[in-house]
Amino acid sequence: MLSYFGNSLLILNVFITLLILYFSSSFLTSNVKFDYKIVKRLILSQLSITVVSFFTLLFAFIITDLSIISVYSYSHESKPIFYKIAGTWGNHEGSLMLWVLILVVFSFLFYLFNNQNLRFRNLTLFFQNILILGFSIFLLVNSNPFEMIQPTPVEGLGLNPILQDPALAIHPPLLYLGFVGSSIYFSAAMASLISGYRGKNFASSIKSWIIFSWAFQTLGIIVGSIWAYYELGWGGFWFWDPVENASLMPWFAMAALAHSVIILERRESLYSWVIILCLLTFILSVTGTFLVRSGILNSVHTFASDSDRGIYILSFLCIMILSSFLIFLKKFPISDKPIENSNKGIFILTNNWFMVFYLITVLIGTIYPIFTEVFFETKISVGPPYYNLLIIPVLIPFLVLMAIGPETTWNKNSFLKFKKLIAVIISAVFINLFLYLVLKSFSVLTNLIVISSLFLIIYTLIDLLDYFKKGSSYKLPRTTAHLGFGLLILFIGLNHNLSEEYDFNLKVGEIKILDNYEIDFNNLELQDEINYKSLVGKFNIKTLNTNKIRSLNPEIRIYSKPETITYEASIKTNLLHDYFLTMSNIGDGDIYNIKFQRKPLMMWIWISAFLISLGGILRLFNKT
Repeated sequence: MLSYFGNSLLILNVFITLLILYFSSSFLTSNVKFDYKIVKRLILSQLSITVVSFFTLLFAFIITDLSIISVYSYSHESKPIFYKIAGTWGNHEGSLMLWVLILVVFSFLFYLFNNQNLRFRNLTLFFQNILILGFSIFLLVNSNPFEMIQPTPVEGLGLNPILQDPALAIHPPLLYLGFVGSSIYFSAAMASLISGYRGKNFASSIKSWIIFSWAFQTLGIIVGSIWAYYELGWGGFWFWDPVENASLMPWFAMAALAHSVIILERRESLYSWVIILCLLTFILSVTGTFLVRSGILNSVHTFASDSDRGIYILSFLCIMILSSFLIFLKKFPISDKPIENSNKGIFILTNNWFMVFYLITVLIGTIYPIFTEVFFETKISVGPPYYNLLIIPVLIPFLVLMAIGPETTWNKNSFLKFKKLIAVIISAVFINLFLYLVLKSFSVLTNLIVISSLFLIIYTLIDLLDYFKKGSSYKLPRTTAHLGFGLLILFIGLNHNLSEEYDFNLKVGEIKILDNYEIDFNNLELQDEINYKSLVGKFNIKTLNTNKIRSLNPEIRIYSKPETITYEASIKTNLLHDYFLTMSNIGDGDIYNIKFQRKPLMMWIWISAFLISLGGILRLFNKT
């Protein structure tokens, strides 16, 4: 029953989308007037149908309707209700349904809140609905979440156990608000080129959408990193995995765009560059979708490995790139206003080139192994050494520019406060010297990274104090984001250099002495949970120089639906460091492989990353 109802809604949604395209397409050639009430009703109907179809799928997962193949494949009766709900988008079909829902919601909201130029608004609606139509057909024909299975199975297969986690349950919706949110300024950029709606007005119409998508893209990446840290059992939060990179590349483009649109709004310069970034951001989002769903990547969190799906997305991506490129060339503005008369404009543009460098570096590192495998049948892996070599040295000038750039004004004749500059440099150097004397484990490059990040932190904190003294908070969002970024780089650098890692084998009842730690493997306990059995290790970790004892209880979980074994880390967290322990069985014996790590300042890495996103969220409520 739910299958027939859901499929009917999907078909009806395609029909309504075609009607919206028909009415809005009249603005491609002229200002033909038509009944706007019809368009508004169609958009409202499209939104209502899409929301109902999504909640129909959600309901099917909640009641475990096994006649629907996606429910059968990714759920079962005994799964906790929270993960039944998360299972709705924890698979290819359901996640694509969420993708279409967000496309439609953004289309409706943009149409509702942009009334300044009707031709521009309706052309944006036209291009947005081309995207909606493309993904709706993909959903209906190739990735139907309501496809039936006959006969109806008695029990489902269940969701991948490593996806049954609170952080990963909210990770896709957050990330999709960023990914898919970029579609609206892709459509607006195409509409701007055709309608001639440019300059300050165009910048103002897309600025909030850019900030919104960037803030939630940041949140999605953070939550995914937290999940990777404690769920995968590797003790890290970023591994330059191709799927991680697929979310990071559009983030760089969004960050560059969020800065560039400021120049367009204030000085009506860089219009062409803003258009390019609008197009590039969504193209990179769809590229990431292709990489994740085509089966050409091997990752712990790819959604699908279907070549037919990959071909469809690749074809759609190529059409999108080609059409947007042709429209851009045909409507390319002859001239842009220069920014030479603005110190702040030059700093913002420099920021953009840094972002483009990071983007290109990650893009090459992600796709180069694919090309070598396709054309030369050679499998290679591009890992942290490549990214560290190229990105870390460039971070040093970037952090400095992030500090002094915001203090510049739009007037070319303005100058920096050199007394303040020198004082901050000296403070950063002395703090770094103190850290080096206490910790004694810094390389030259690490010292430079620490000094430059401290420079940004101190500079930003001084600005923050000035804003509060003056009773002004209009620069608070930018200051919060920059402070968060400086703290993030500082704590990642310290964490990387000060982490302690040990890998060894141990039997129950044995004690292992490692430098300053005594690890006592006390006992094993078997526990029955709702949808898995758990073998829990009881460990006491004694720090020898303080005699403090911490209890850590890593788990080996055995799931029956599907039959999977996962290794769950036990983590003791405080503001200064994490103690991280995992265990895994070796063969059929009673020997277990133990990985013990002391990870300093992990809590501050998460706080710093959330500060970056908070800066974007605050900016949404700041109209200046």
